[in-house]
Amino acid sequence: MSTTTHNPQLNKHGELVHLLSTEGLPRDILTHILDTASSFVSVSDREVKKVPLLRGKSVFNLFFENSTRTRTTFEIAATRLSADVINLDIARSSTAKGESLLDTIANLSAMAADIFVVRHGESGAPYLIAQHVAPHVHVINAGDGRHAHPTQGLLDMYTIRHYKRDFSNLTVAIVGDVLHSRVARSDIHALLTLGCAEVRVVGPRTLVPGDLAEMGVRVFNQLEEGLKGCDVVIMLRLQNERMSGALLPSSQEFFKRYGLTPERLALAKPDAIVMHPGPINRGVEIDSAVVDGRQSVILPQVTFGIAVRMAVMGIVAGTVRQAQPQPQGMSA
Repeated sequence: MSTTTHNPQLNKHGELVHLLSTEGLPRDILTHILDTASSFVSVSDREVKKVPLLRGKSVFNLFFENSTRTRTTFEIAATRLSADVINLDIARSSTAKGESLLDTIANLSAMAADIFVVRHGESGAPYLIAQHVAPHVHVINAGDGRHAHPTQGLLDMYTIRHYKRDFSNLTVAIVGDVLHSRVARSDIHALLTLGCAEVRVVGPRTLVPGDLAEMGVRVFNQLEEGLKGCDVVIMLRLQNERMSGALLPSSQEFFKRYGLTPERLALAKPDAIVMHPGPINRGVEIDSAVVDGRQSVILPQVTFGIAVRMAVMGIVAGTVRQAQPQPQGMSA
C-alpha cells in the first residue's frame, strides 16, 4: 500500500492525532482548531481557570532546545485542561548521557505518557517520534530546527482572524529573517491554506529562501515597498543563533534597512496590525514605539496562544469532537 499521500498527522478517518506542521493540513482542520480555541479564550477570565478535558492524562514537555515562553504557555494550557504536566530537564537527562532519542521516548511512554510536546534543534525530530509512539500517544511539535512551529503559526492565524475576521481580502507581510524562521514557514502554509489574498515576504536577499515565489508568495527586498497597503505585518526575530557565516553586516545595519519604525508602518493601511512571535529584540527588528503602539497586538498573541494550544491538545487527544465544526467566521 502506498503511503506517499498519507499525512502522518491524520488517522485513517482524517482526524488530527499529531500536530507536526501546518503544511498539508486541510482547511477545515485549521478552521476547527481556530473555532475550538475561541471557546477556550474565556477560560482565562474565570475564577477557576480549568476545564476537565484532559483530566487523568499526562502531558510531557520535552524541550531539547530552550524556550521559556513556549514551554510555559504549553504548561499553562495543559494545566487548564486539568492534565498532569511533566517538564523534563533534557540537558541533564539520559539523552545528554548518550541514550538515543527513541530510547528516551520509549522509557517515557512506559510511564504512561499521553501527549509529548517536543521542541528540538533538528528538523524532523517530532516526525520521527510520531512514527514510533503507540496509537494512543500524541505528538505536538513545539518547534523543530528551521522546519516548523505549527502552534505559533496557528496562534498567529487566530490573532489575524480575531482582528480582521476574514482572510480572503488580506495582504500579509512577513518581515525579516525568513531563511532561519520556522514561524515564517508555518505562517505561510497556514495563510495560503486559509485563502489569504496576498502573502508577502520582505527581507535581505541573504535571509530570504529562493523557493518562495513557487509557493505563490511575493518577495520584496525593500521594506518600504513590501509594507505598502498591508493589513497585517508580522515581524520576525533575528535568528543570530542559527546563522552561519556573514549573512548580515550588523544588527544596527539590519534595523536601518528593515527595522519597523512608526514612519515605515505608516506605509501600511491605517488599521494594520503588527505581530511578532517573540522574544522581541527592540531596536533590532522593531522600534519600541511600534511594540508599545496602538497597532501592536503582540501581547494579545500570547494570550491567544494559550487558548490555541488548549485547542490542539484537546483535539489530538480526542476529547474535543473532530466532526465537522459549526461554521464560525470562516468555513472550509
